[in-house]
Parts: sequence; structure tokens; C-alpha cells
Amino acid sequence: MDLSNLQPAVGSNKDRKRIGRGPGSGYGGTSTRGHKGAKSRSGYKHKVGFEGGQMPLQRRVPKFGFKNFNRVEYKAINLNVLEDLATAKNLSKITVADLLAAGLVSKNQLVKVLGNGALTRALEVEANAFSKKAEEAIVAAGGTVTKK
Repeated sequence: MDLSNLQPAVGSNKDRKRIGRGPGSGYGGTSTRGHKGAKSRSGYKHKVGFEGGQMPLQRRVPKFGFKNFNRVEYKAINLNVLEDLATAKNLSKITVADLLAAGLVSKNQLVKVLGNGALTRALEVEANAFSKKAEEAIVAAGGTVTKK
């Protein structure tokens, strides 16, 4: 075997469909476009969502709801996650930078601590927001809460 007798795998190369080259080719006449109608004409271009004159879906379905542009999105971190992180890295103070280093949040995300789970150690926790339950649990365990 050498480069002179290499061939592509059987069926991997297909011939191009030569349309509009007479009836003998099998693709003459209508050139695979069917008979009549807008789609058979040259220069045909449909609008996005066009349904052949039928009322398009985006106009049939009513509008509802709204986007609140004042909404603030937080990344939720539960107490049990803070407990696990503090145990694994032997921390007494947890900041947003620690959560970022652990891969729990991205650099531009705001952090909100939620009250799912329990704390067994006193932790100083720094975050952008806290739920009431989380704040109470951290203080009850002897820790402190700092809002950034």
C-alpha cells in the first residue's frame, strides 16, 4: 500500500446533483422544485415565521407576562455547602472569594446564603444577601453575618 493506490471509503463520496440539465438527467423540467407556487420561482425568499399566508404562530398566540428589568439574580448557596467547605478547607471565615476559588460561583455572580442544612461551627460569612433562616442559623451557631 502506498499513496498512489489510496481510495476513499465506498459510499463516502457522492456526485453533485446537476439540476436543470434536461429530462435525461432525471432532474430536468422542474429542477426538483415541484410544480408552481412561490417556492418554485427564482428569487423566492420567505420571511421568518411565514406560514404560506396562514396567520403565523407568533401572531396567533396572545402576549403575556413581562420581564422585570429591576430583578437582581443571586446564586443560591445553602448552609450545608458552607459547612462542607469550611470542614474541607478548615476555614473560620467564608467570603465570596473563597466560594469563587471553590468553583461554587462565577466571578460576576451575586451570592445569597439560604437556610437549607445546619451549621455545627461558628463561621464568619460574607455574602451579598442572606435569607432570614440562614442569618438566624449562622448567628445561633456563634458566627457573624456580613453583607457586602
